[in-house]
Amino acid sequence: MLKAEEDDRHFYNDHKFDDYDDETGGGGGGGRRISVDVKVKDRVRRACSLSSLRESFAGRAGRVSILPISATIIMRGGGGGGISNHRKKVRESSLGFRVLLGVKLRRRISQEGFVPVVSLVSALILFLFVVISVLAPSPTGHTASLRSDANQESIFRVPTSGGSLERDLWSSKWSDSYYGCCNASDKYYEEGLNTYPNRYLLIATSGGLNQQRTGITDAVVAARILNATLVIPKLDQNSFWKDDSNFSEIFDVDWFISYLSKDVQIIKQPPALDPGRKLVSMRVPRKCTPTCYETHVLPVLKKRKVVQLSKYDYRLSNRLDSDFQKLRCKVNYHALKFTDSINQMGQLLVQRMSMKSRHYIALHLRFEPDMLAFSGCYYGGGEKERSELGAIRKRWKSLHVSNPEKERRHGKCPLTPEEVGLMLRALGYGSDVHIYVASGEVYGGEETLAPLKALFPNFHTKETISSNEELAPFMPFSSRMAALDFMVCDESDVFVTNNNGNMAKILAGRRRYFGHKPTIRPNAKKLYKLFLNRNNRTWEEFASRVRTSQIGFMGEPNEVRPGRGEFHENPAACICDKIDGESSNGVSQESGIIYKYPIGNSTAKGDELFTDEDQDTVDLDYADAEYLRSRITTNATDPDHGIMLKSEEPELEEMLSD
Repeated sequence: MLKAEEDDRHFYNDHKFDDYDDETGGGGGGGRRISVDVKVKDRVRRACSLSSLRESFAGRAGRVSILPISATIIMRGGGGGGISNHRKKVRESSLGFRVLLGVKLRRRISQEGFVPVVSLVSALILFLFVVISVLAPSPTGHTASLRSDANQESIFRVPTSGGSLERDLWSSKWSDSYYGCCNASDKYYEEGLNTYPNRYLLIATSGGLNQQRTGITDAVVAARILNATLVIPKLDQNSFWKDDSNFSEIFDVDWFISYLSKDVQIIKQPPALDPGRKLVSMRVPRKCTPTCYETHVLPVLKKRKVVQLSKYDYRLSNRLDSDFQKLRCKVNYHALKFTDSINQMGQLLVQRMSMKSRHYIALHLRFEPDMLAFSGCYYGGGEKERSELGAIRKRWKSLHVSNPEKERRHGKCPLTPEEVGLMLRALGYGSDVHIYVASGEVYGGEETLAPLKALFPNFHTKETISSNEELAPFMPFSSRMAALDFMVCDESDVFVTNNNGNMAKILAGRRRYFGHKPTIRPNAKKLYKLFLNRNNRTWEEFASRVRTSQIGFMGEPNEVRPGRGEFHENPAACICDKIDGESSNGVSQESGIIYKYPIGNSTAKGDELFTDEDQDTVDLDYADAEYLRSRITTNATDPDHGIMLKSEEPELEEMLSD
């Protein structure tokens, strides 16, 4: 404080303080310069030394710019008699304040020259913080896109109509050029049935309805390869689905036997075993080829006469001779027919949907808690969602801990109901379209479904278009309820799948076989980025990008190269061209002659010579993971027959439900 007072005194003494008094009376011009009273100087010094006044100006000196204060006061007065004491006191007080302000400003400016530097550094730090905050990824990633900010203005405005598009929304442009064909070659029929006596093949299927359907289809082909009599397959009654229905309660068993009578001999009950003999049950490797069956199964069958193949799903290779592929189609698309009770109820649901609108969309939503838990995906529900789905995930102890954002980026997560609705609107389907939703209990309930219902108010399920009395015979049985959904989805004008599970694959292949009806499969890998940043785009830009992303995922002919993916999803050997009668794999349905491939780039016979890419990737029913906890981890030898049975190591993250 002493140093500050000394600075004040030096500044004060360096200035000359003068006053002007009137020299003449009456308001005349010129005045004379007089010295300021010493008392004024003393008062100023006392004012400068007051710490209270010093503090009152300390915060302001560095922020204002004031011109230097003049220490001269011009006094103008009337004539005659000098200056009154009152006016002198006013001048003295005014002079003291102005001198004090000048002193304080001068000293503060000199002492705080470093302020601009500090301000600059602070500004740079603040700028870097803002840049990092903007560029750094959100800790919840895709989750942010699922929670719109009500206070944030967005240029993203969803229209109620689908807009005007050039393409037909309800049919495929090229569907009239192809048809399904399952007639085998002349050679196949010339061979006829070659069933050996005392060879009986039993099949125990696995999983839900559609996974079991793939097993039944492949079982017929396996019996043909082994020249064995097939016993009506046993359905899975112990899996996650907990349905005790048998084959004849879901499928027309007499029709099944009759329709395939020229291909395989089929009986309803197995023969009695010899006294003291136990039924041999074995499991063949997945994607087992005909040679594999002849090597592993046939020796046991010859010796024991009756063999059961357990957990029978995806146990037959995609790459088979064309006649075997056509037999697959014959079983799947013609021989497997639902019972009369299921057919009648299913047709009633289809009729009611058709009465509501000329066209309708069927959506296999698959957004149930178990599906989300199995997929390992995260949808922004916070700790509550993580806890609930984590508890369900404990059912599959061998599932590895997944990275939800990675699963999203790779397109392995089902779309949310809202995202499905936005995709359909972008593809041209307006709010007047009727949607049938095949789904179980949706995770999040009505709150999760609300955005989809807002986009498509004409929202229907089998429960909303039928009475409890009508559904009562089917409700205790998950497979029969699934069969009803299967029929409505199959008959829909457009089918939309939200995952690549067994029902989606079976229906996609069936719809290709019966005329390439539009089947939309979301390109989740590309749509992920669009949904993540949709609020930064106009609707027009968003819709255009969605339509571009979905090219090749709309169920058009030739979207999938023959031999790629599961045969049940892409039955290329059974799709024929109306122009020349050739199937998609280049084999004439009448003669079996090999042609150059008009469809796709391959030149191989049937599916056998296509590359192995995507052939050995199996999408299993997630319920099938139950038995994997006790699966064999090393090659094991059957002690009775010396047959090597391969261990099974399917990728769990690729298992998807029915």
